[in-house]
Amino acid sequence: MNTRIKVFRDAGLLAHSGALHSLYVSAFCVPPWNEDEARAAEFVGRLVSNVRRLGFTAALAFAGEESLGFATAGTTLAPFPTGRCYPQAAAGLGPERTVDWLCGARAIDELAVRPAAQGTGLPADLLEAVTEDAPGGRSWLLTSVQSSRAMSFYRSQGWTQATHPSPDGNGSAVFLSPRHPARHLASQPL
Repeated sequence: MNTRIKVFRDAGLLAHSGALHSLYVSAFCVPPWNEDEARAAEFVGRLVSNVRRLGFTAALAFAGEESLGFATAGTTLAPFPTGRCYPQAAAGLGPERTVDWLCGARAIDELAVRPAAQGTGLPADLLEAVTEDAPGGRSWLLTSVQSSRAMSFYRSQGWTQATHPSPDGNGSAVFLSPRHPARHLASQPL
């Protein structure tokens, strides 16, 4: 399969809203995420403002005209966000590390690929496309501890888990990228 990845840094991504919605549904409206169509619509709706964020970067993968996957990211501003799962990240790291490690760094918002493209190396390529020029190598993300597949994928890409919520809970774990200067300071599980 001949795959190409196109990087976007502005509202040009919005021309692909239909493809992004379809990709979101195929990746997140199945276990372990079990999201619904409304969440996919919310994601596409958030893109309208996200494309104007500082450091906005998105990568969209195609095979011919078919969209296979995407990743979106942007700079985390101070004060640290308080919506969605961000309070869990801040609680896990503490206030000083949250500001030092995450504010000003590139946050990966979403990474999704069609089921047929999983295991092909495409997720790694998309992740690299949105992090390769992160300021000072500083990138981070949150993922659910309930998705052992996601947790394993990020570890296999050299990302370091920086928070360790209970694997039996509904928590989210912070991961620092392989080039993040604080990754060696992250506490490892017992």
